[in-house]
Amino acid sequence: MADVKKFIEEVKSMTVLELNELVKALEEEFGVSAAAPVAVAAAPAAGAAAPAAAEEKTEFNVVLKDCGDKKIDVIKVVRGFTGLGLVEAKQAVEKGGVLKENVAKEEADKIVADLKAAGATAVLE
Repeated sequence: MADVKKFIEEVKSMTVLELNELVKALEEEFGVSAAAPVAVAAAPAAGAAAPAAAEEKTEFNVVLKDCGDKKIDVIKVVRGFTGLGLVEAKQAVEKGGVLKENVAKEEADKIVADLKAAGATAVLE
């Protein structure tokens, strides 16, 4: 165990250039690459950052998947929260997709609930 501690102390005292030469020598000696462990180590860090970003999401898009059987009721709801005219709201409902972008969570939930109450299928993204 004393040899390992001595080796670690020697590595600590090495310059970056000397460490680089050591890594290259170890790669040649054992036929391995030091790049693979670094990539594997970086993957969990990136994976850990993704859930944090998902938790911080504050703006959502309201997406209409299907207007259902009560198209007129859905058009009324769309007109209410978008301020579109009758023709534009009808076109938006028929087209589907994103109806409102970058909406706060509370407002987006209310819009989706109103659309579902009108018979539509809507989700947040």
